[in-house]
Formats: sequence, structure tokens, C-alpha cells
Amino acid sequence: MDKPTYVIGHKNPDTDSICSAIAYAHLKNQITDNRYEARRAGQVNNETKYVLDRFGVEAPELISDVGTQIRDVAIKKIDGIKSGISLKKAWKMMKDTSNSTLPVTSDGKLEGIISVNDIATANMDIYETRILALSKTPYRNILDTLEGTMVVGDEDGYVEDGKILIGAANPDLMEDYIEKGDILITGNRFESHLCAIEMNAGCIVVCMGAPVSKTIKKLAMQNNCRIISTPYETYMAARMINQSTPIRYFMRKENIVSFMEDDYISDMKETVAKIRHRDFPVLDKSGNYCGMLSRRSLINMNRKKIILVDHNEKSQAVDGIEEAEIIEIIDHHRLGNLETLAPVYFRNQPLGCTATIIYQLYTELGVEVDKKIAGLLCSAILSDTLMFRSPTCTALDKMAAESLAAIAEINMDDHAEKMFRAGSSLQDKSTEEIFYQDYKKFTSNGIKFGAGQITSLDGEELAVLKSKILPFMETACRNSSTDMMFFMLTDVIRESTELLFVGENAKVIVEQAFGEKAEESSIVMKNIVSRKKQLIPKLINAMQE
Repeated sequence: MDKPTYVIGHKNPDTDSICSAIAYAHLKNQITDNRYEARRAGQVNNETKYVLDRFGVEAPELISDVGTQIRDVAIKKIDGIKSGISLKKAWKMMKDTSNSTLPVTSDGKLEGIISVNDIATANMDIYETRILALSKTPYRNILDTLEGTMVVGDEDGYVEDGKILIGAANPDLMEDYIEKGDILITGNRFESHLCAIEMNAGCIVVCMGAPVSKTIKKLAMQNNCRIISTPYETYMAARMINQSTPIRYFMRKENIVSFMEDDYISDMKETVAKIRHRDFPVLDKSGNYCGMLSRRSLINMNRKKIILVDHNEKSQAVDGIEEAEIIEIIDHHRLGNLETLAPVYFRNQPLGCTATIIYQLYTELGVEVDKKIAGLLCSAILSDTLMFRSPTCTALDKMAAESLAAIAEINMDDHAEKMFRAGSSLQDKSTEEIFYQDYKKFTSNGIKFGAGQITSLDGEELAVLKSKILPFMETACRNSSTDMMFFMLTDVIRESTELLFVGENAKVIVEQAFGEKAEESSIVMKNIVSRKKQLIPKLINAMQE
């Protein structure tokens, strides 16, 4: 199945960010054959949680990084092989599948890997005549390698001891070097067969399919000596028999460089560059083998496809956005600094809420808005416009909210009050959670700053909150690369904001921006409730002067 396109809002998402992502993913699924899924880049705040619960909608799955992962790359589904198969069989599999490396597995777990280089090393560098015994080679491997048949003895079992010999000398001389358990490769030589049996050889390999006498068969059976018949002549049999060695003797078992499906390409590139392997095993979360990653496959990576809603600035986007493929942006904020790989569908309107744009798209495309989606979109508009009190609110926002409220069958005043009260309930949150729940980063004239906001229907709650937020801001600003931090304590009922600020020159910037004298770390501003329209533009203008 094709991978989905993720519709995702900004970090520290608010109600508009979450609800617009859900609604737009739903719309795209109605009008295209592709698959779209809503995601979130941060934790759901209390207000949004209330809205989702109210309309029976699950929160989107959290995605903290959209960088390209190994799971986004074409992983070769190469089946694992058993450690007991022969070198010859492994080599044939490599040729048949055009793979230079094969994974060795047991019960789905990776035991090792065997490569063309390992097999070449085995063929060229191994001069040990006892290799079959040292590696406990199964007799079935020998039969398979020599295309032989077992004339006497059991096909099961392993070579336990002994060396490999060629029966080219006369029997008198052979008696001096045949030992117990040896494997004798010979032709149709009765005397050689008899000598090997008398010296307790473990196996006789008879070449060129030569017949074996009944006497030799009987004696071999009585002395537990196997006899194998092969169609190959002596030279070929001697040359090939080592290829029956099981790959477990030569495979790499230690210091195997492997990766997990969830590993990010950016994190593994340095490792791949240093180690000149062609293929690397890939494991899943449970440690099970699931495929091989080739160096070549890294060239054709399938970047995650992303639609951004309610933001268009890199500092506010989910981590790894520079590695993703942005295909659409739906927003109502100022133009930011995001770059895209190719032209994208970009819709940016000076409205109070992204949800208003999403509703317009439903209308323009002739797609019916169901009750749940209407409830989400209406809630987002009420939230972002502070129940139409924000200066960012337009007539279009209000008209959209009224239409959506009718579809959702909700009373806007009642719903907004419950939603805002749920959002301003801070008893179960730490100071850090409160500060970052609606926090955005900005850059202007080389100055990095952040601005957060909390809205409440309770002025006393905001006053108590001030004593907690200020010390936290001072510490957070010192321990980060941010030059200044601002935080809006917005009283919805009084339509006013107390702005807290920390950082070098922050007080100068605030006084210059608003033309009023500020206290040491705060200033009270009447009729200021919008971060997007009333705070950020003025701060940026002051920083640029």
C-alpha cells in the first residue's frame, strides 16, 4: 500500500492546528484516491482535548520527526538462510538472486551474514584438510555439493573428525596415513576401499559413479564407514568437497553493522560512508530481521510527503521538515522561511483562523461537512479568534463559525465558554507544560526569540501564574540559544494582556514596540489579545529599527 501523506500542524499545537489537520485530511480523502492522515507535532492541550472529546474524535498520532527513515527506503526483502547450508548452496543463491550478501537467521532473528567476499576467502585462503570435521559438516551437505548418493550409511549425521584424502597411492602406502574418521576420495579401486575400511575411515567417496562391490558394501556397513557415490571425477570431487562446509563456519557473527527500521537516514549516513559494505541488515522494533538495505537504495529515498497547516515557518515545523517533501501549505500567518523541493499548492489568507480556510475549501469543492468535522472547525475558529474578540477576526471567520455551529448543532456562546474554561484549567500542568503549550519561535534581524500565550477567563488565575512563569522564563532563556522570550497572559473577559519578557534588551524592544513604559519584566496592555497580529509584528518592527 502507498504510504500516506501526513497533514500536520505546528509544534505545541493549539486547537486550530489540530482540528484543521483532522478536517483537511478528511477532505483530501474524500476528493482523491490517495491516503491522507492527520498527525500532531506536540502534546494536545486541555482546550483541544475538550473539543476532541466533545465531538468524539481521537487525537491524531504524535509524530516528532518527519525525517527520512530506513522504513522510507526500498528495503530488499531477502529471505534469511539457515546457518547449516553449504557454501556452494549459498553461492548459488547469490547468483540466482543477484545479491552479494545474504542474511543468516534463526526463528526470525539475525544470526550473521555471509557475503561473496566471505565465500571467496573460504575458497582461496582455507588449506585446512580437516575443515569438514572442524565445521561439523552435515553429510547431507556433502551429498548436495557432490550431487552424490549415499550407497552405505545414514544420510543424517555430521563429520565429527578426520581429514580429506585422495586415494591415489597404493594400499601399502595408504595404510601409513589413513586415520580414523578420514574421508577418502577415490575411484573404482577395491584395494583402496578395503584399506580405508580396515583403517577405520569415516567415509569413502567413490568418483565417476563407479560401482561398489557387495563385499565392500558389507564391510563398510559392519565398520560404520559411509560410502558416497558421485558422478564427478576425482579432481573435481576433491576441489568441490570443501564447498559443503556450512556457512556458519565462515559467516560474520560479531560486530555486524545493522540498522533499525525507525533509524533516520541522517543518523546512519556517516556509518555507511565509513564501512564499505554493499548491504546492511535491517531489524524491526522486536529485533527481528526484516530485510537488507543497499547503499544504492539510499540514492532513491522516498521522502515523507507532508501538508502543513496553520504555519509556514521552519522554526515552528516538526523536526526533520527539511528532509520531507512538502506538497501543500494552508495557513493564515505571515510568510515564513520554509523552502520546498518543488512548487507546492500554497494558500495563505489574512483570516483569523486556518479552519476558516478549510471550511472554504469544503464549500468550493462541494464536499458536505459532517457534524463532527463542523464541530471541530467551529471550535478552532472560536479558539483562534477568542470568540470573535481578536483583531485578526474577519467577517468571513464569523460567517464560517455560524454556519458550522448550525451543522454541529451547538450554541457558540455556551460551547466557547466551556472550551475556554477547559483550556484555562492549569491545575494538572507543570510550569514548563503551561509555558510551552502554545509557544512559537521566530527570527528577525538576527535575533532569535520565542513567544507563548495562555488565555483565561479568570484574571486571578493569571495573576498567580505570573509568579511561576517569570522565574521559569529566566532559566529557560539562559539555557537556550534564544535571545529573548515573551509570554502573553491574556484575560479574555477584559480583553487585555499582561506581557512578560526576559532577555537582553527585551525591555527596550517592548517599550519601543508599544510606546509605553514597562516594568522590569512585564507590561499590561489593554485591547491586546492577538499574538499573531498585535504582538509579533510590533516586536519585529522594533527589532529591525
